[in-house]
Amino acid sequence: MNKCIPISPGCERISTALLLAAGTGSRLSPLTDRIPKCLVPVNGMSILERLINSLRPHGFKRLVIVVGYQEECIRDFLGTYAGGMEITYITNPVYKTTNNIYSLWLARNAIKEPFLLLESDVVYNRPLKHMLWPDRIAIAHLRPWMNGTTVTIDSHQKINAFWASGSDRNSRSARQYKTVNMYSLSTRSWGLVKERLEQHILNNKVNGYYETVFSELVTEGSLHFAPVLFGHKRWYEIDTLDDLHEAEQIFPQHALVPISTGIDLPFPQAVRPAPVPMIPVIPMTPARASTH
Repeated sequence: MNKCIPISPGCERISTALLLAAGTGSRLSPLTDRIPKCLVPVNGMSILERLINSLRPHGFKRLVIVVGYQEECIRDFLGTYAGGMEITYITNPVYKTTNNIYSLWLARNAIKEPFLLLESDVVYNRPLKHMLWPDRIAIAHLRPWMNGTTVTIDSHQKINAFWASGSDRNSRSARQYKTVNMYSLSTRSWGLVKERLEQHILNNKVNGYYETVFSELVTEGSLHFAPVLFGHKRWYEIDTLDDLHEAEQIFPQHALVPISTGIDLPFPQAVRPAPVPMIPVIPMTPARASTH
């Protein structure tokens, strides 16, 4: 088995990230009554700060954030420059009545380059070595407690189908993997996605999920993702207070960044590397909120 995902000639290493952070995070109430979900602390460090710390070692130069609910909290926290990245904000004014498909559509004119797509409720503590090249998807082995979108993989180690949350898992013959809600997109793929997003929005399908668009394009054979496998103890999606409790059992108070990037393996995970030494990341100082 190959341990490395081949990089196509001409592929540009990604240095832009797009974070979708417009939602209300109502299932984390009362913690989100006055702050957005991404500023909820996990063992004393917010999801957003952990994300910035994870991007910092990989030379990202730009972070585009789609904000909505309590957007001023995010603007005050990050300012216009953080973690070595220029910060660009896009406001979703109808965040209460739309979902992530609309937030992604709002970014269509702000990003022209390859980028890494992230969501504001996922915590992870691993390097992103294999996600820094276009057209990849982070996945994990499906565990009984996991819900949400899953994917299946063909014999060429490419994603061949997306399966919506709630569909009958037992009806699928192929092995399923959980999506980690992290994707990298090439300029070509982003062009295809933008065209299909436009169709959905024009048809007033604003309360759905962007995975629907990915699913359609993958099924048609026009969009291709190579999978990168994440261990289930290397990431956690935080939607509820119970999720937050579980995440705090996994992630330490201070984010850790491995000196070696060998722990981040593409799919399939042929061998497990030996443990690597860890060094602490100095927590980022939030930007001062302006006084009124």
